[in-house]
Amino acid sequence: MNAPKKKIRLAVVSPFLDKSHGTERIAVEWIAQIAGEFEVHIYSQHVEDLDLSSVTWHRIPKLPGPHIANFSWWFCANHLWRAWDRRAKNLEYDLVYSPGVNCLDADAVSVHIVFAEFLRRVREELAFSRNPVKAWPLLLHRKLYYRLVVALEKRVFQRQETELILTSRRSAAELERFYARREPLPLIETGLDHTAFNPELRAASRAAARREIGLSDQTFTLLLIGNDWRKKGLGALLDALVQLADLPVALVVVTNEAAAVSQAVVQYPLAVQERVRVLPPRKDVEFYYAAADAYVGPSLEDTFALPAAEAMACGLPVIISERAGASDIVHDGIDALVLHDPKDVAALTTMIRRLYADQPFRERLGDGAAKTASQYTWERNGRELAAIFEELLLRKRKSRLEGQTLTQEL
Repeated sequence: MNAPKKKIRLAVVSPFLDKSHGTERIAVEWIAQIAGEFEVHIYSQHVEDLDLSSVTWHRIPKLPGPHIANFSWWFCANHLWRAWDRRAKNLEYDLVYSPGVNCLDADAVSVHIVFAEFLRRVREELAFSRNPVKAWPLLLHRKLYYRLVVALEKRVFQRQETELILTSRRSAAELERFYARREPLPLIETGLDHTAFNPELRAASRAAARREIGLSDQTFTLLLIGNDWRKKGLGALLDALVQLADLPVALVVVTNEAAAVSQAVVQYPLAVQERVRVLPPRKDVEFYYAAADAYVGPSLEDTFALPAAEAMACGLPVIISERAGASDIVHDGIDALVLHDPKDVAALTTMIRRLYADQPFRERLGDGAAKTASQYTWERNGRELAAIFEELLLRKRKSRLEGQTLTQEL
């Protein structure tokens, strides 16, 4: 009788995991798919939305204070925790995986953003001269944090032993430009939960969702979901609302950054402020898609843009920035409207007006969106990720054997 196949022991390194943030949500879904096939150990400060009976969580304490201080502590601490487990508990890992730049020794890193490119695009907005003095402390924190991440990103992404897993085709060009990674890299186009995100459920939930938020039947409601509101293009969307004063258009912004977003909104005329609702994330995020008439994501940088893809799966018409990875899977005018320049307020305004005025077009776009999104599932992602890890482990073992042979020969 054959002995059962030994599971690959995998360390997952991420400061937190939940379904309220894009990168972390993808990681949670991927881990859930492979947990039965792999022995998964998670090094993290906080874990939600994951069956902890299927994994082992090594909790790392959080350091109070500014984000950059906790991130710096976390980055060092996860190396120390794993070193202690290796020495004290004999926990040797076959592979180390990180969603993003979280450690220096990862065998595989999924690339959800290339911070060097993002920093290049927002450099002007981070200038002290373009911001009020009262915003300077927060601005300084952001500048220091971004520079730290870019420095770590350079160290991690230039390490040839590290397998970089793309979640968007466009990241390949950025990795080549900044870090000379020219080899073909594996791509996993993010999956979706079609039991939660589908046109039928959205239609059935629409009236109740709009009633709960307080939206009238006559209000054409735009939706934007995400944190780091500057990166998500909220400024351009608010500028577009100024140009849409003649239409009954409202905007729902779902974010963990309510205070910062509200502060940005109050810089606009009262007529715009009254049409913007800033609401917190919900576990049943499909609630917000049900309430909306269109999803608008004019992102400056968004490697995949999961909310836009979820909105598509729900059959919502979507406006998406060309700089968001999800634009790779759409065809402009057929299953989405693609905004080529996320700062082009005039073009964005024209797209919103068209969606408002042309119901047949809006419906065709939503139908096309749902059809396109149906191709992408978490189950498919799990199979692709497992195959990448297994191939990577084979290469790693082969390299180790070759190294041992060379040593013996010498």
